[in-house]
Amino acid sequence: MNRLSVWLFLSMILSISASANQPDSLRSPQEKHLQNIRQLTFGGTNAEAYFSFDGKRLIFQSTRPPYQCDQMFTMNIDGSEQKLVSTGKGRTTCGYFFPGDKKILFASTHGHSDQCPPRPDKSKGYVWGVFNDYDIYMSNEDGSDLKLLSASSGYDAEATISPKGDKIVFTSTRDGDLELYTMNLDGSGVQRITHSLGYDGGAFFSWSGKKIVYRGNHPTDSAEVREYKSLLAEQLVKPGKMEIFTCDADGRNNTQLTKNGNANFAPFFLPGDKQIIFSSNMKDPGGRFFDLFVINADGSGLEQITFGGHFNAFAMLSSDGKKMVFVSDRNAKGTYEFNVFVADWVN
Repeated sequence: MNRLSVWLFLSMILSISASANQPDSLRSPQEKHLQNIRQLTFGGTNAEAYFSFDGKRLIFQSTRPPYQCDQMFTMNIDGSEQKLVSTGKGRTTCGYFFPGDKKILFASTHGHSDQCPPRPDKSKGYVWGVFNDYDIYMSNEDGSDLKLLSASSGYDAEATISPKGDKIVFTSTRDGDLELYTMNLDGSGVQRITHSLGYDGGAFFSWSGKKIVYRGNHPTDSAEVREYKSLLAEQLVKPGKMEIFTCDADGRNNTQLTKNGNANFAPFFLPGDKQIIFSSNMKDPGGRFFDLFVINADGSGLEQITFGGHFNAFAMLSSDGKKMVFVSDRNAKGTYEFNVFVADWVN
C-alpha cells in the first residue's frame, strides 16, 4: 500500500470515527423533525425528564446505584450537574418545576416507608403500581425545605403545573377511582375534573392553561370492569390499553383523540396548542416497541416522529419550541437501560 493509499485509508477511518461521535449519529434518517440528538444520561433506568420553565434545566427520575428504585434528580440541559433532589428514601415519580424554577414538585412514598414499594406480581401480567403511599411534595429546587403538598388515604401522584402558574393537575384515588383533580399551587382548592370509571392520568396543561391532555382507559365490558376493580384494590393498573384525551381545564368538553386500542401515553401539547406529541405502540400492537407520534388537537393528522431504538416516550418541547427532551433505549448498553436525550426540534 503506497503512502497515498495509506493516507486515504486513515482519513476514511478517522472520518467514520468522527461521524460516530457526532450528535446526529443517534438520529435515524427518518427522524426529520429531530436534529443534533444528544444523550444526557448513560446507564440505569431514567424517565420522565421535563424542562424547567426557563428551558435551562431538567428534572427527571432515575434508578441508579446506590438506589434500588426511582429517585428525583435535576441536571442542566447539557447533562452536567446531575444531583439528587429527593430524599433517597422510598420511591418517587413525576417531577416538575414550579413557574420561576425556584421550587419543584414530585410524588414520593418516603413518608410511609424508607424502603422501595414491592414490585408488582408478574403473574398478573404487565401492571403498574398505583401505591396508596404516594403523596405529593414540594421543595426548593435543590431539594431543601421539603413540604407535604397533597395527601389522602389513596394514591396521589402524576402532578404537573399550568404554564399560567395558577393550577396543578394530578391523579388520585381519594374518591375510590383513578381520577384527575386540580388544586392551587399551595394545595388548596382541590376539585375533581373527571368522572368516568377507569384510569385517568399523566395529565399536562396546554401552554395557554385552558386545556388538559391526558391518558385514559374506561372499561365498559363487565369482565374488564371486574379486572380493573380487582387490580385497583391491589393498588395496580394495567396500562396495555390507554387512549389520549383532552378536556377544558375544568373538565368540560372531554374529547377522545386516539381510538387504536393500544397503549398510548405521555401526551404533551406542542407550543401553540394545535398539536400533541405522545408515545404509542400502535405500530407494534400489544407489544413493547414504542415510538413518538404527533396528532392535531382535533385528532386528525397523525404523524410518526421517532424511528430509532425500540422505546421512545416522555417527550416535552421547550417553551420556545426549539428543543425536545425525550427518553429512549437507543444506544443502550444493557437490558432495561433507558436514557434522557435532547434534540433540536425541526418544524
